[in-house]
Amino acid sequence: MTRQAGKPFLYVVVCAAGVAADVGRLITAARERDWEVGVVATPVAMNGFFDTAAVEALTGRPIRSAWRIPGEPRPFPPPDAVVAAPATFNTVNKWAAGLADTLAVATLCEASGLGVPVAALPCVAGALAAHPAYRESLARLRGMGVRFGEPYSGEDPARFPWEQALDLVSS
Repeated sequence: MTRQAGKPFLYVVVCAAGVAADVGRLITAARERDWEVGVVATPVAMNGFFDTAAVEALTGRPIRSAWRIPGEPRPFPPPDAVVAAPATFNTVNKWAAGLADTLAVATLCEASGLGVPVAALPCVAGALAAHPAYRESLARLRGMGVRFGEPYSGEDPARFPWEQALDLVSS
């Protein structure tokens, strides 16, 4: 699928959290707001955390979870915005530390240098959210311009604020 002229392109980075099963809600909301969407997922998230076939059908593009081979064309155009949703404890901490060991985290690390709006909807249990490294990572990412949604600990998947990500990158 080629990019439609005039439509902004959103990268959605999906991490391995139970709420990832509903990432289609974010994709649908983005498309309703006239975004094209490409999904980059952590390798663990690709192992059953969401319906990959359904997501590929919604976006019309393959999900990326591994680096492309040198010389291969880029599968997505450059992003106009990037959203990490759900953003897990592990991903937030690696992102803040610049540990780009997966394509998903590398995409988030690179986004800051691109100057595009970046938002994250964390999904982190309360005990992990209390860890000093996590709090320091949030502060560092905020200092880099990352916009965060409300904290979510995973109790009620229906309450995960998918659409808030779009508000954060559009403001």
